[in-house]
Amino acid sequence: MKAGPLGTQRLRGLKRRSEFLRTAGGGRSGRPNLALQAIASAGDVPGIGITVSRKVGNAPERNRVKRRLRAAARTCAAHFRPRHDYVLVGRREALTAPFGELVADLEKLIARVDVASPTRHKSSGRRNKGP
Repeated sequence: MKAGPLGTQRLRGLKRRSEFLRTAGGGRSGRPNLALQAIASAGDVPGIGITVSRKVGNAPERNRVKRRLRAAARTCAAHFRPRHDYVLVGRREALTAPFGELVADLEKLIARVDVASPTRHKSSGRRNKGP
C-alpha cells in the first residue's frame, strides 16, 4: 500500500459521475452530519468522492462543507479499506458541527457501512398489477 506524508494512506479521488452512481448502489449508512456510501472496487487505493446537494445551501456554504469533509477524510485515511470506493454525502449540519465530531462520525460510518451486501436493488421497472 502506498503511503503519503506522515505515513498516512493515500486516497484516490472519484471524478466521474459513473463512479459516484456505481458507489450509490452499494452499502450506505448515515449520521446527522453526513452519509457514507461504499462499494468494492478493483483499485488497491481507496477511492473517495464528496458530494453536497444544493439543498444544503448556497455555493460558499456547499464549498465549506466539502472542505470540511475532505479534511475529515484525510484525517481518517487509515480507516478506509483498500479495494473500496466511498462517497461522502454532506448535510447542512456539517457546517456548524465541531471538526472532532465530523471525524468521529466518519470513523463510525466507515466501520458500520456494509460493502458486501448492497442495500438498494434496481427493479425491473414493472409494477405488480395483482390478480
